[in-house]
Order: sequence, then structure tokens, then C-alpha cells
Amino acid sequence: MATPADDWFRQAFGKAWKDKADEVGRFNLAIFGKTGVGKSTLVNAIFGTEIAQTGIGEPVTRQAHLYLHQSGTLGVLDTRGLEVGTDNDALLAELRDYLHGMRRKPLSEQLHVAWYCVRAGDRRFETTEAEFVRALAELGIPVILVLTQVPRSGQQVHPDAEALAARIADLRLPIADGLIHYTMALADEFTGQSAYGLRELLDATFRGAPAGVAHAITAAQRIDFDRKRERAEAAIKVATGAATTAGASPIPFSDAAILVPLQLTMMASIAVTYGISLERSTAASLAATAAATTAGRSLVGNLIKFIPGAGTAVAGTINATIAGTFTYAMGHAWLRVCERIARGELRAVGGALDSDSIRRVFMDEFKSQAARRKLSS
Repeated sequence: MATPADDWFRQAFGKAWKDKADEVGRFNLAIFGKTGVGKSTLVNAIFGTEIAQTGIGEPVTRQAHLYLHQSGTLGVLDTRGLEVGTDNDALLAELRDYLHGMRRKPLSEQLHVAWYCVRAGDRRFETTEAEFVRALAELGIPVILVLTQVPRSGQQVHPDAEALAARIADLRLPIADGLIHYTMALADEFTGQSAYGLRELLDATFRGAPAGVAHAITAAQRIDFDRKRERAEAAIKVATGAATTAGASPIPFSDAAILVPLQLTMMASIAVTYGISLERSTAASLAATAAATTAGRSLVGNLIKFIPGAGTAVAGTINATIAGTFTYAMGHAWLRVCERIARGELRAVGGALDSDSIRRVFMDEFKSQAARRKLSS
């Protein structure tokens, strides 16, 4: 049964999460190519399946052939009912209309990068496709050219794909970095074909997009956990510094007026960075901090011994070193929980979050990080 403290925490964490999500904004990707080239498969492989689950998306022009699918920090602009190559004029007219309408909107509402996808097995790239790519670039959209479903053996891609890429390269199209990216979005156990090229495509997307949406891309993507961890650790560093500066404050998650807002903001930032939804991150954070919120000061006393300068004191205030260390350990413990959730771990039967496992992972990591910081201090 939820307690008043749980209700307060749920509301406070929810506000912090929404504030951070608004701050991070949204990365908007346009994806073009002929029907059947594997556009959705490629998006899902890098950004997860949430976009596919949103259905057809929201029409963004009066003609209703351009649709924007939105899920958290990602927006994907796709086409319906018109075919690249056959309906270039109509598609480009709608795109110009869309770009004109969003020109004065915030960065998170603008279009940032376009992928143009060509299936390697088709072995052709038509003149009308080249014209479409040039037109996209003229509209000011960075274009990344992607060959999809490219077989390879070892590090050698299929000769037909290399030949197709060479023909496209000869056209000297205005594409990002001048590169053509080979990809295989899904592994095939039957043929032994592994997925590849996704990290390189993601890196190119970061390079092509404005710096202001880098955090949104980091949060939306599901394949580069190093980038997520780097962002999360930056949030922990900021919160730890602020907690240390705050000096003597009540123990976190009791009745602290100074540390709790810092730590809620830190935890919300990490959850958003790892792409954990509000509902799941609230449930996980309640489980992770249950020890400090429900077990009382006796448990805090057991934890506090891992923190330099604390001794066995469980009085109402702690010094700056303890405040910083507590916040640092909490941040890394929560990072560990979020990363495991993002990787599809910490689930119980039926897909729900396993609160006991979350609490155990959080507490084990908290103790480890607090002890490590004590040794380094």
C-alpha cells in the first residue's frame, strides 16, 4: 500500500522527470527511401521498437503524406502514400511546407537529419533518387546515405554492394561526410549473418545533427551505452558538487530540504538519458530508495558507515564530505539500475519490474561506490 511519503516522492520525481525531458527535448529524424528497403527495421535496431508501436503517427502537412511518429526523445518523419522517385515533386512540396512552418519553432520541433536508404539487393540507384537527395540537401537537411541489408563475410561486404556504392559515389551527391554507410540491421542465425554498421550510422547521425540535440539522440538510441554512461556521470558530477557545496544538510530521503531536490534532479536526468519512461523510472526509483524512505534512520546508519567522516553518527545533519559522497554513491547506484533496465534486465515474470532485484542492485552498488570513494579520499 502506498504511503504519504511514496505519494510525495512519486509526484516530486514525476515533476523532475518531466522537467528534464523538456530540457533534453527531441531529436527528429526524417527517413526516406523506396518501399521495402528496411527503413523501420533500421530505426528499430538503433532506437528501439517504441516508434513502431505508435502506429501511423501524426500528419504534419495539409496533404497528409508526411507523418511524424513521436516517442519520448525521438521523432521520426516518414511518408505514406507517395513513393520517392515517382512522386518527388509532391513529396518535396510537402516537405518545403513542413520546413517553412517549423522554421521559427524551438530546436526540438525542427527536422535535424535525414537518412536516405537504398537496399543493396536492388543493385540500382535511380536518377530520380539522386535528384531527391540533392533536393533534400538544398532544403538544408543533412543527408546520410545508407545501404541496407548488405551481406558480408568477415569484414568483406558483398561485391555487388561495393559496386552499387561506387556508382553512387561517382554521382558526388551532397551527403554527410561524403560517406555511404553499409548496414545490416538484424542478425540472421540461419545464415550466420551478424548485424553491423549501426554504431557507425549512429556516429554519423551525431555528427550531422545540431549540437543542441546531442542529449536527445543519446537518450533515444539503444546501442551506445558508453554515451549514455558519460551523460549520466556528468549529471552525477554536477549533483555531487552541488551537494558538497551545500554543506551540512539533513540525511537524504528523510526530511532534507536541500539534498533531496538535487538528488531527484540527478536521478531524473539519468532516467531520461537511459530512455526509461516516467512510469517505469518512478516505479524503479521508489524501489531503489525504499531502504532510505521506509526503513528509517537505523538503515541509514548502516549505510553511513561506508562514508568517510561519518563514523556511526545518524544525527539530523551531515557534513559536506558526507553529503557529496552520499549523493555520488546514490547517483552511481541509480545509474547501474537504469542501465540494467535499459538493457532489458531486472524484469519479473510478465515483464514488470522486479522491485526486489532493483533494491538489491541499488544497495549493492551504493555500498561499493561509497566504499570506493572512502578509499580514494
